[in-house]
Amino acid sequence: MAKRTPPSEARSRQAILVRLKEDGPLDANSLAAGLGVSPMAVRQHLYALQENTMVDYEEEPRPVGRPAKLWYLTPGADVFFPDGHADLTLGLITAIRAAFGDKGMDKLLAARGREQIAQYQARMKAGSSLRRKLDVLARVRSEEGYMAAVEADGEGGYLLVENHCPVCAAAKACSGLCANELEVFRGALGEGIEIERRDHILAGARRCAYSVRQRRAAAE
Repeated sequence: MAKRTPPSEARSRQAILVRLKEDGPLDANSLAAGLGVSPMAVRQHLYALQENTMVDYEEEPRPVGRPAKLWYLTPGADVFFPDGHADLTLGLITAIRAAFGDKGMDKLLAARGREQIAQYQARMKAGSSLRRKLDVLARVRSEEGYMAAVEADGEGGYLLVENHCPVCAAAKACSGLCANELEVFRGALGEGIEIERRDHILAGARRCAYSVRQRRAAAE
């Protein structure tokens, strides 16, 4: 009979998985500092997670001493994060294409996009700054399972970061989902905003990230 993981250990391991999902590869010391536990405790959890094929590491040379182990998530950790009912969604995409063709799928995505824009704008206060709108957008997207956050890019603009894609399987089957996402963001944030995808999970990145800034003419 398999040994059950105590609830406190399970919570700690899930916290490690979430931290690696949000921040990317980290060493045990960085994880320990962020979680408020000892590096030794973190290493024990990491090795347990490695045994369950949820994390692995790469060694990074350091100027002094041994190389550091940078831990990262493997596909085995996906069970801890929402998948947006992948099987059902894939089945619906196949059925819609069979019944209505690619044009029908495009119409459906456009209608869904208009609905999302209206929902997002309803949560944003009229006249809000770009940062306030992005904070609202990140909050709503997190509620939808995207683990979203906003970061300043150091150049007067922002990065809208999505650390998880709950519809990844569907997006692989229907590229229009990702293309439509950019249009939804543009529509929700309003005129005078430039937005560009910088990182893309489907292209092999660990996250999706979007550069967002006001057009210079709009800002002046």
